[in-house]
Amino acid sequence: MTGARQTSDATEVDPFDLPGWLGESEVTWSTDEGLRAGHLVAGRLSGAGEELPCDLLAVDEAYPQPVTDTELRSRAHQAWRHGQLHLASYDGRLTLLVPGTGFDADRVLEALARLAMAVGAAPERYAVHLRIGSR
Repeated sequence: MTGARQTSDATEVDPFDLPGWLGESEVTWSTDEGLRAGHLVAGRLSGAGEELPCDLLAVDEAYPQPVTDTELRSRAHQAWRHGQLHLASYDGRLTLLVPGTGFDADRVLEALARLAMAVGAAPERYAVHLRIGSR
């Protein structure tokens, strides 16, 4: 999945509004493409026989245009600094807003650990399935 997300299309998401199974079950986040795809990595959360589209967005990407406005980027950085994660929804897809311009394995693991904590789950109950390459 490539392309910029428009900030005006973002709806902020409260972790308490997410499905209960995210805090109660073993959960796996899987990418639809490799991490080298850029600032937006499409994926999905699955567990308890359910599935939820869930993408990662690196909020500091600014070329050829910023992917978020200053206010949303600031909130994402503030949450990250305090050990939390800022969540949004774009066209019904849950999106984890992460400081930076791209992703490596460590950044993905940290983002998913923070999601787990946000929904009241132990990070050890979450697993990550990454793809290699950029398709």
